[in-house]
Amino acid sequence: MDNKISTSAEAIEAAILPCVHEVHSDPEAKNGLTEVPEKLQKPVGSKSPARWAYERLIVYIQNFENQLDGEHEIAMGFVGGDAGVLRIEGMGYYDPDIVTFYGSDGAGAKTQLVQHVSQMNVMLRALPKPRQEVPANRIGFRLASDLETEPSPA
Repeated sequence: MDNKISTSAEAIEAAILPCVHEVHSDPEAKNGLTEVPEKLQKPVGSKSPARWAYERLIVYIQNFENQLDGEHEIAMGFVGGDAGVLRIEGMGYYDPDIVTFYGSDGAGAKTQLVQHVSQMNVMLRALPKPRQEVPANRIGFRLASDLETEPSPA
């Protein structure tokens, strides 16, 4: 039992701070998120829906890539239709409510997905890397370094 007493301000702040919780069928599974990274621990209300979605997707992408072997790269599958997959090579947002993904499709064609945050459905997938002689591309660490900088006001 938690006997901690919080002030009204602490209770209100705790109610709007982001949290993460996952349960897996294998109790030893280490593939889920366990905590909100420090850079994302600002109150949700201080960010646009696009920035908030962008930041959380970065965390999921980085976590997914940490589980990949050296022969696979991250891609995203499209929900519905027959659009295939997009090998993720870049990501961005346009305040207040648009997130965009840049990359290439299975045939190597340049591809961009522009998505409204209310329609966001992203399925992360592992694809074999296209060229065996080069190391697997990891976008997650580059995206995570972007979290270190504050967005410039429009």
